[in-house]
Amino acid sequence: MPSFDVPELPPGRVLGDTIRLSPEEALRVGLLIWRNESGGTVDGLTHWNPGEAFASLGIAHFIWYPERRRGPFFESFPGLLSFLIVNDAQVPDWLAEARGCPWEDRAAFLAEFRSERMTQLRSLLGSTVDLQARYAAHRLEGALPKILESAPAPDRASLRARFYAVAAHPRGVYALVDYVNFKGEGISPSERYQGVGWGLLQVLSEMPDAPAGSEAVAGFSSAARRVLERRVQLSPPGRGESRWLAGWRKRTLTYLED
Repeated sequence: MPSFDVPELPPGRVLGDTIRLSPEEALRVGLLIWRNESGGTVDGLTHWNPGEAFASLGIAHFIWYPERRRGPFFESFPGLLSFLIVNDAQVPDWLAEARGCPWEDRAAFLAEFRSERMTQLRSLLGSTVDLQARYAAHRLEGALPKILESAPAPDRASLRARFYAVAAHPRGVYALVDYVNFKGEGISPSERYQGVGWGLLQVLSEMPDAPAGSEAVAGFSSAARRVLERRVQLSPPGRGESRWLAGWRKRTLTYLED
C-alpha cells in the first residue's frame, strides 16, 4: 500500500496529442484522485452510494454495474480491469472472470464488505494506484477527439486550445484527468439534466480563453464549479444532489493547490 504522503507534482508532459506521465507523476496524480474520492482510505476503494445502481471502485470510483444491468452513466471499471490484467497486475481469478459486479445491489455489497473477495479487491486497488492513474490518463487522451467531434465546428479550435493550455501547466494534467474521470466527457445524451450536461466538454465550453499557465488552470477550476452548480440546480429533486455540492466545490479547488 503506497504512503499517502503525496510527493511534489512535476509538470505533465504534452507530446503532440499524447499526455505522458512518468511513474512518479502517475503515482502523484493517482494519490490526489484517491484523496478526492474517498479521503485516501482503503475502505473507500470499494464504495456503493445510497440510491445508486452500481458500485464505485478504485481511486476514481470507477463505475461497475451488476451483470445484465445498465444505466445512464458510463461504466468505467471493466476497462480498468482489462487494463490491470494487460499490465500484469495480480488480479484474482474470480475478478478476472466476472461478467459484471458480483453484488446485485447495495445491500448485498455492504453485507459482504469484510468478505474475502472484497478484501482481495481492496488489496488489488490499493496496490495499483499508478496503473489506475495511467488508465485515467488514457481515458483523458481518448476524450478530446470525442469532445471535439460532438461540439459545433466553430467551437472546436477554441476547445482544443483551452484543453492544451490547461494540460501544459504542472497541475493541469491532474485537473483534466481528475475531472474527466469524476464527471465524464460530457458527450453522452443520457448524461444530461434538462438537456444540459456536466462533463469535460461543458467545462471547456464554460471557461474563458487563457494563455497556458496558472490562468488557464484557474479558469478551468472556476468553470468546473459553475458547471457542477448548474447540474445540481437542474437535477431531479428526488436525487438530493445538493448534498454533494460542497465536496464537489472543494474538489475543484484542489486544482489550484501547489
